[in-house]
Amino acid sequence: MAKGLFDCTGKVTMVTGGNGGLGLGFAMGCAKMGGDIAIWARNEEKSAAAKETLLEAGAGKVIAYQVDVSDEKAIIDGYARLMEDFGRIDCVFANSGRSSKSRSVLTMETEEWHDLLNVSLHGAFFTLREAAKLMVARSEAGEPGGSLVFCGSLSMFHGIAGIENYAAAKGGMGAVIRGMAAELGKYRIRANTIAPGMIFTEMMKQAPKEQQEQLKAFFSAKTPIPRVGYPEDFEGIAAYLCSDASSFHTGDTIVIDGGSVIYPPYAMDTYA
Repeated sequence: MAKGLFDCTGKVTMVTGGNGGLGLGFAMGCAKMGGDIAIWARNEEKSAAAKETLLEAGAGKVIAYQVDVSDEKAIIDGYARLMEDFGRIDCVFANSGRSSKSRSVLTMETEEWHDLLNVSLHGAFFTLREAAKLMVARSEAGEPGGSLVFCGSLSMFHGIAGIENYAAAKGGMGAVIRGMAAELGKYRIRANTIAPGMIFTEMMKQAPKEQQEQLKAFFSAKTPIPRVGYPEDFEGIAAYLCSDASSFHTGDTIVIDGGSVIYPPYAMDTYA
């Protein structure tokens, strides 16, 4: 049965880090629209719980795999298993990454620079490159189409002191996405970046309640829509990018941040 404009029925979506946080938000959006979901994540217990949640939400089929996205061979082998189980891939969210351990460019160690890039830049690139190969092969067999999505951040636009490796990964992949969009459009494959603002995930809920409230208050005061974001705020954009509704949308960086990226630091309520 059709599920509306963002129908994902018959489409297979893979989400790296899809068992929690933003990744689960992306997966939920596609699941609610009837899509099949593959999760790449490390924690088996979290993946099992996410699988049940996605099936309850309406996913046709869900399989979780353990894949290290910092390992190129593991990614290639992961797709081989995915294709054996699902037979196709229609949409990929390269969501896995980590925060920077650095707090200053002056003290950032070489190992920290490379280690973050191995996951957040190289891993994301290999994840999307291998998916593109499979989508191109399907196109050449007579069925064009596909959607490649990278999870960026506002560090692509803002200068944020101390986390230059994190910003380099996000900004670098933003450029890669535009290149992929230009190169792969002839196969009807589109490539886009989602740039989230401050998103409150279960990881942040582990902090003391007082710190949680301080964080929410700080970002709410600096965001035109005065609140932090949540993973469920990304379900709609995920379903859209997976579905045929986005078939003419490519090469874009889609900002979902409550408007914070356009809110200047000198803005004052008295101007309203």
